[in-house]
Amino acid sequence: MGEPQNLDLHLSVNGVKRQQGHTQDMIFPVDHIVSYLSQYLVLEPGDVINTGTPAGVALGLPGTPYLRPGDTVELSIDGLGGQRQTFAQA
Repeated sequence: MGEPQNLDLHLSVNGVKRQQGHTQDMIFPVDHIVSYLSQYLVLEPGDVINTGTPAGVALGLPGTPYLRPGDTVELSIDGLGGQRQTFAQA
C-alpha cells in the first residue's frame, strides 16, 4: 500500500467524478487514528475505520443529487484497490 498519508482517493457516480481527495489532507493522520482507537478496542486485520469523506458530497452540490435506485458508485484508493456498488430500491 505504501505510505498511508500519500494516497489518492477517487469516487464517481454513474461515471461522473464526484470526489477526489488525498490522505495528506486528513485532519488526523492515519497512525494517530489507529493509535487512538487501539486504546479503546481491539483492531483486527480487515477492520475498516471510517474517517469521513473529501469534498463533493451531494449536500454541497446544486440540486442535491442524492443517490437513487440504479445509480452506480465506483471508488478507489491508490494502493488499496477499488469497488463498485449499484444501488437498489430498499
